[in-house]
Amino acid sequence: MLQDDQPIRWKPVWLVLAAALVIYHIGLIFWGLVPNLVSRPLHMAFVLPWIFVFSARGKAQLATGAVFAVLGVAASIWIAWNHDALGDQYGFLENGFQIAVAVTLLVCVLEAARRAIGWPLPVVAALALSYALLGQHIPGEFGHSGTPLKSFLGTMTIAEGGIWGSLTAVSVGVVAIFVIFGAALNAGEAGQGFMNVASAAAGRLNGGAAKVSVISSALFGSISGSASANVASTGAITLPAMTKLGYPKRLAGAVEAVASSGGQIMPPLMGAGAFVMVELTGVPYTGIMAAAALPAVLYFMAVWVGINAYARNAELRGIDSADRPSLRDVLITSMFFLVPFAVLLWGMFGLGVTPQYAACLAIGVGALSLLFDRQMRIDQSAAWGRIENALLTAARQVALIASIILCASIVIGVLSITGLGVKITSLILSGASGLLWPALLLTALACLVLGMEVPTTAAYVICVSVAGPALIQLGLAPLQAHLFVFWYALLSTITPPVCGAVFIASGMVQENWLRVAMTAMMLGVGLYIIPLGMVANPDLIRVVEVPGMALVAFMRVGLGLGLISYGLIAMRNPLATLGLCAAGLAVIFAPI
Repeated sequence: MLQDDQPIRWKPVWLVLAAALVIYHIGLIFWGLVPNLVSRPLHMAFVLPWIFVFSARGKAQLATGAVFAVLGVAASIWIAWNHDALGDQYGFLENGFQIAVAVTLLVCVLEAARRAIGWPLPVVAALALSYALLGQHIPGEFGHSGTPLKSFLGTMTIAEGGIWGSLTAVSVGVVAIFVIFGAALNAGEAGQGFMNVASAAAGRLNGGAAKVSVISSALFGSISGSASANVASTGAITLPAMTKLGYPKRLAGAVEAVASSGGQIMPPLMGAGAFVMVELTGVPYTGIMAAAALPAVLYFMAVWVGINAYARNAELRGIDSADRPSLRDVLITSMFFLVPFAVLLWGMFGLGVTPQYAACLAIGVGALSLLFDRQMRIDQSAAWGRIENALLTAARQVALIASIILCASIVIGVLSITGLGVKITSLILSGASGLLWPALLLTALACLVLGMEVPTTAAYVICVSVAGPALIQLGLAPLQAHLFVFWYALLSTITPPVCGAVFIASGMVQENWLRVAMTAMMLGVGLYIIPLGMVANPDLIRVVEVPGMALVAFMRVGLGLGLISYGLIAMRNPLATLGLCAAGLAVIFAPI
């Protein structure tokens, strides 16, 4: 938000811009074919003001942001306006003005990402640009033959090999639509519906408050796709409930951090990763959802077992009946998310339309639900507040994800233009001596390191671009390799030294973050084991092709995870812990 009184003074302007952004992205689904060099630059033009101006902190940042916004929007519109002529240039800039436009676009993309998520990803992208321009001076196999400036900049900015590439297409055509869908649900009573359903289902159980956190975070995360947003929203309710019932603070924080992190692997959104995966693998969206479903369920099952294990050594009370929602409240509030989800699924599987078209239908239903409160009454003032919230949230989140994807597209473009991706793949293959499991461990380490500094989706895109081909060459199916990398891109949400979800949760319960992180790593052991389990048991992600074998693999990995989780948490004897963990690993990885 802007500082001082600017959000109030300029609120009508931002609402108009937010509505225009929403209408534009929904309109693209219905307007038929729009040239890529029109739709993608206009996407950037719509999102830049939200990064540079709306989110500005202080007068200095607002002034510089306004300059960046004007230049970036002007350059983007110029590309869209001249797309026919630029298409005939085949990625080669013709004059100094075009070079200036290209440089402006790249600088604006880097600065937008820096303002949105900090320095690390823009630094990686800037280093990639430096490598492309100066790599001919690097001796040895990691140098390249050089790229002419006009050709390189043109490929990055007036062709589809850089910031207007396939990743940006995903942001424009799919991610934006589902972000708008999530914003429409979150602005209404869907979040309360998640909490009520979770409380009714698990509140009375031993460890009920923690299990409510697990269920509500899984449901909320399925539409938010952000671990941090999940912790901040569901945690505001579940963390006080757990501490009030006497749960150890480290456990309360860990449960919320682990459960919220799982939202990014829970279909349908998967933190926008599902849609990027569709583009990179060619697998239909429904296929991605089906493949990701059983591993996601296993993750939350392992957390559930861990809570039961903690309950063996500590009194973890359920939620008092007086504090649980009534059946009427559960039924009414659950409709706020069940009906839009039903429309989404009906569109995809009943009508057979594209996921983004089905999402547009669900957005319409979600928008109508904003008129009603949890008592099914219409209050015009409150309804307008919910609509405003939905529009502003949608615009801000579309802008955030777009800034990440545009910046990551610079890295992907350089990898392709210079051949660096092939060279890194060869390095991984040689470092692993041509063996799959060492390559998997190297990839996991790379995902952990990169994920410490950049958001999950960006870490996944960069890691899979350099390590994915190596894993596929060593025998993994493309979807298997992508899911493996995507899961491990999540490691840094709960793994020290940088564990964003843990930092937020520990601050909310006022507990030492390292204690919360250690507990979270034990509760979230599935995050470390399941990706390897998907490699050892490939049928786990083939539920559509071989449902029977997928169920067998699910039970096998689930049993092994249960043994490991219970052994790590419930056992006080080191030998018993070691024995249960060894047995669990044997169940998951021993050849049949």
